[in-house]
Amino acid sequence: MSTSVTRPKLAVIVANGITGDSRVQKTALAAAKAGWDVTLIGRSPSKKAEHSWFGPVKVVRLPVTDRMERRVTAKSDRGGARARLTQLGIRDRATLDQLRDAHRAWVREQTARIGWIGSSPVGGVQAASLKAWVRARRSAHNFRVRAYRWEQRRKSVKTTGDWRQDWPALLDLDLAFGPFIEDLAPDVIHANDITMIHTAARAASRLRARGHKCAWLYDSHEYVAGIEWAKPQMRTAFPAVEREFIGKADAVVTVSDELAKMLQDDHKLPQTPAVVRNAPIREVVGAATGRVSVRTAAGVDEGVPLLVYAGWIAPDRGLATVVEALVDLPEHHLALVAGRRNAGLTALQEQAAELGVRDRVHVVPYVPQHEVADYLSSADLGLTPFHRIPNVENSLPTKAAEYLHAKLPIITSDVKTLAEYVRTHGVGEVFTAEDAASFVEAVKRATADREALQKNITEALLTDLSWEHQSEVLMAVYTKISGLKPGEPLADFSWEAEERKVAKADAKQVEQLDKGWRTLGPTPIKLGLGPANYAGQLAAYATAVTRRREDVSAEVVKHRIATQKHDYPADVYIDGAALKNLDVQLELVQRTVRRYTHLIADAFRPVFGGLNGGSIEGDLAALQHHRIKVALLAHGSEVRNPAKHRERNPYSLFLDAPDGYEETLQTLSDRNRRIAEEAGLPVFVTTPDLLLDLPMATWTPLVVDVEQWACDRPVMERKRPKVLHAPSARWTKGTDRILPLLEDLNDRGVIEFQLAEGVSWSEVREMVLDADIVIDQFAVGAYGTFSVEGMAAGKPVVAYIDEDSIEACGVTPPIVNATPQTLGEAMERLLDDREATARIGRESAAFARKYHDGTATAVALDSFLTK
Repeated sequence: MSTSVTRPKLAVIVANGITGDSRVQKTALAAAKAGWDVTLIGRSPSKKAEHSWFGPVKVVRLPVTDRMERRVTAKSDRGGARARLTQLGIRDRATLDQLRDAHRAWVREQTARIGWIGSSPVGGVQAASLKAWVRARRSAHNFRVRAYRWEQRRKSVKTTGDWRQDWPALLDLDLAFGPFIEDLAPDVIHANDITMIHTAARAASRLRARGHKCAWLYDSHEYVAGIEWAKPQMRTAFPAVEREFIGKADAVVTVSDELAKMLQDDHKLPQTPAVVRNAPIREVVGAATGRVSVRTAAGVDEGVPLLVYAGWIAPDRGLATVVEALVDLPEHHLALVAGRRNAGLTALQEQAAELGVRDRVHVVPYVPQHEVADYLSSADLGLTPFHRIPNVENSLPTKAAEYLHAKLPIITSDVKTLAEYVRTHGVGEVFTAEDAASFVEAVKRATADREALQKNITEALLTDLSWEHQSEVLMAVYTKISGLKPGEPLADFSWEAEERKVAKADAKQVEQLDKGWRTLGPTPIKLGLGPANYAGQLAAYATAVTRRREDVSAEVVKHRIATQKHDYPADVYIDGAALKNLDVQLELVQRTVRRYTHLIADAFRPVFGGLNGGSIEGDLAALQHHRIKVALLAHGSEVRNPAKHRERNPYSLFLDAPDGYEETLQTLSDRNRRIAEEAGLPVFVTTPDLLLDLPMATWTPLVVDVEQWACDRPVMERKRPKVLHAPSARWTKGTDRILPLLEDLNDRGVIEFQLAEGVSWSEVREMVLDADIVIDQFAVGAYGTFSVEGMAAGKPVVAYIDEDSIEACGVTPPIVNATPQTLGEAMERLLDDREATARIGRESAAFARKYHDGTATAVALDSFLTK
């Protein structure tokens, strides 16, 4: 047995998206805790690879194509000689529909001709001939359609027994996962479920052929031969791929003693598979009590009997029986913990509506796997109403252990293993599967005896059903098959891992994010910030607040938009297109209401995607219901009133705005100001001029990294001082009003003028550091990020500042205030008295440090960040 100097590598692979698969997540965490270098590999929901960190575990989600599936399907569709005859010229259903429409169009045209010809005194013979031709063509067409459909029906049930032909999607999975695994070169591959057995076997064999020692194990979550697969091809393919590869595994593990014995008997395995039951993490149970609650999520009052089901929703899960039974349980409510909406959930809701119990059926979101027991604990009874199918007869499901750790008695159908466990330990009631009357009686008994049943949920039982205890078996298996024993376990390990996305990363090595803020953790105040993060200001706020306050940790969420040019720092990135998806919206709800104590919502954009509408207003009720303190943060145009801006600013940017922009912005800003006025929440603004639009707001100054911008290059020592203007969009800066003057000064050799347009941020930064004078905006009437960066670099900044906004905030920046008409005079003064100009630069750097290094902003937020 060797002990690794470096941590041995483990690849945990699964064919799903990882989120919600608690066994896979806990496997990866347990291995990392024990000292393994773990990469968790799953399937990407998009066409791109996704990278993240899950505590100490690297997470990679790989895109999977359907090329092999389409190739095999196309080959099958061609078929033999008979198939080519019956489907001549008809590739698929779409082609058939086109053929039928073409035929109908031809028939309509010909029958119209028959009518025209028939009305002629000499057209009778020609019309009769045309009628015969139409009948013949119609008969031929109908025969062709019937032949196609007959062939399709015949093919729809055809299976070969070869998993490569019957379910070629397995080949697509192998093509996506295999090369990545081989590039990673792990010491152990842990294949979860039947859809990864072939990939692990092939990757390990190819690595061994290259001289790299690699062991692999198959983790059988279900009895594959006993599952009622949805399609005939699945019923042949999955048992076949298991038969082919299970004997090649270095070890097999599964979820129950019963299933272990069945696998050994079915496949003549030399050893009984090791048993690692699905179980919650005992250490974290209780940590989230009071913070997460399925009862609160469902909106059910204390004292009202609440049944809960957590898990996949499908017909064989028996939930239709539960909904039917609610008719005879008029006081009971049902909470369904669902990760996403599917056909099964929709059917249950429709059934509940038909039975008149829809108001007592509540759909609530998932929570992170380490919070599940605490989440469920506010219910009264946990449900496992499964139908009696072989797959569920022989294992103790994860949800049963989670119910017990939540101290919930279990109502289970009479599936073999779980029913026996419940009866033996006296921790619930058993009913006859698919029998609503039997379920009703079981619930009534358990409701009446709930306290007695809870007493039977002992510490010894919970210890045995803990992941800490169960995963010890798995760690021993890793060591046995690899010959490697990890070194010291991880220090400062926490089971309460939260996934953190990486915006960009190399597929071979996911680098740790270098955040400037204390990421969300066990602090009294857990601050969420999102979702716009304009110019990275939320990230800067998070850094400033957590640097000053030890009692605050933070998480920054960024909702991307298609037009964004930069990915500013954040913990979580969500693509804008995905915000329309219900599962993404529910994930955002889960991330927000279960984990934050405070939330700064910026730009008035919704934090739950489009779940409750297009603004933060729709989300406020849910946030307040969960007792999250919310503050609103405005950056600029989302609240700036175009009409009033025109009135007070003779150089208003709206004078030069693109057509339709002002009207659109007027509607948007009117709505957002109304929300700010009616919500009764703390409101903060990043620039002083917005105080004129939102008088109730507090100024939280823009934050920049003053150390990053600090510059000791001399100012105003060149014969021709460098003057920089860097508009992001000319009309927003008033560029065209000042450009002629600056170009004239350049042409006359008085200054060296630089106009920075369409260049990278790093180039602009270098130009600022090298400049003598920075020219900012002449259209807004306030100083923004570029002015602050120029001041932080010690440069004199020239801009137009609205005196009303300065008065509103009570702070006067050392900016040289000029209008397009007075810019020439201002430049003349700066160029004539160079010593005074350099002094303005030094004063600017001091001002930036005082007001814009984050300290003043964090102080301004103190009144909001209280318990």
